Amino acid sequence: MKFADVIQTADWKAEKHVPAITAPIAVKAGEKFVVEVSVGKEIAHPNTTEHHIRSIKLYFKPEAGKFAYEVGSYDFSAHAESVDGANKGPVLSEPTAQVALKLSGSGTLLAVAYCNIHGFWESCQEIKVEA
Repeated sequence: MKFADVIQTADWKAEKHVPAITAPIAVKAGEKFVVEVSVGKEIAHPNTTEHHIRSIKLYFKPEAGKFAYEVGSYDFSAHAESVDGANKGPVLSEPTAQVALKLSGSGTLLAVAYCNIHGFWESCQEIKVEA
């Protein structure tokens, strides 16, 4: 079995588990820009003690390279759990994260989200770097 065998994919507009990547289509080389990754952008994902998004990881795969580089790892640790029981806690993490990047060349942003019930889900977005 390969890791690819357990990662599911779909359109984030139609499937609540797929991470949405919000980033420009094109940027200038070396210029800072912001990328947001989230789950539930179009269709809300349950966010309860029993069913939640545990993490999102963001990678960048350069067009001219063989390997992807990890950009960020975002853990969502508060799921409304408490000593009073499930969904009674005072804090609940929402599965959204932002990171500022600078790129030197074009490539693809890749995101992988992990749902504690339904496993791993992926998405990607190409990004062009202009001189």
